[in-house]
Amino acid sequence: MGGGHGRRRRAERHQPRRPFWNPLPFGENDRRAEIPGDRNLPPHMRIPFTKAHGAKNDFLLTWQDEAPEGDFSAIARAICDRHTGIGADGWLLVARAADSEADAGIQLYNSDGSVAEISGNGTRCAAALLIKHGYAPGVVRVRTGAGVKTLRLLRRGDRHFDLEMNMGRPEITAERFDLPLSGGPRDVTLLWVGNPQCAVPVEHFDFDWRAMGAEIEAHPHFPDRTNVSFLKRVDAHSIETRFFERGAGETLSSGTGSTAAAVTAVSRGLAASPVRVITPAGPMDIRLEENAYLIGPAEIIAEGQFFM
Repeated sequence: MGGGHGRRRRAERHQPRRPFWNPLPFGENDRRAEIPGDRNLPPHMRIPFTKAHGAKNDFLLTWQDEAPEGDFSAIARAICDRHTGIGADGWLLVARAADSEADAGIQLYNSDGSVAEISGNGTRCAAALLIKHGYAPGVVRVRTGAGVKTLRLLRRGDRHFDLEMNMGRPEITAERFDLPLSGGPRDVTLLWVGNPQCAVPVEHFDFDWRAMGAEIEAHPHFPDRTNVSFLKRVDAHSIETRFFERGAGETLSSGTGSTAAAVTAVSRGLAASPVRVITPAGPMDIRLEENAYLIGPAEIIAEGQFFM
């Protein structure tokens, strides 16, 4: 068993990280806030947005140069609220023409206001926005908190885009690790796919996996919290999944979570590449080579302004 070794390596992985790349001075905008909390926002603020979803994992996207000054974490909580805001799993700030290595840069805020390194589905949505507005050709390079990701347009309609995304090289930090939980230890796989992942193989979903996901997300073993995927073998090339994401809770799909689940299934001999990942929102296909490649949709569904 690799539990102890996995624990040591995972603890090293989750040491506090330096703030990752900001495409434009997002951090300076954040520091303009003087009073913490959601009330620290200018009155009568108007925030332009485009709403998009990648396999029903939905995001609000705002061009960075059109974003208002203020506490971006507080803005994310407000605009993502599904009762008093527009509603989404996250808010993406998109900077056009980031640098010589990327066509654009993105900064992702989860719906709880926390900052995330990357979202596979969110990055596809950003690529779709860039292609739609003519800022990138059929191949798009997007700088994220997990590095530059390359996406290739496969098909497009007026608002619908199918893209293949190079997810990078997944790192398994503990293939089998007995994670102590309130109901007893659970055999999990710990990974890094640009963000922290805990993959939980299951035989069925007839249990309170949401409660388990919440417990794992906030487990002391993960000082910076973690994303959680549950995976069940369907056949030699298919798995079924559920997701509980750090900072967002249950989501209907997850690009990085699907990648982690596919890598776990292959490493444990439950499936072979290519892997079809069946999510509650529909299937996504993952091919595992030296890097992982994910094929999935992105659809632009609305544009407007949010008033605060």
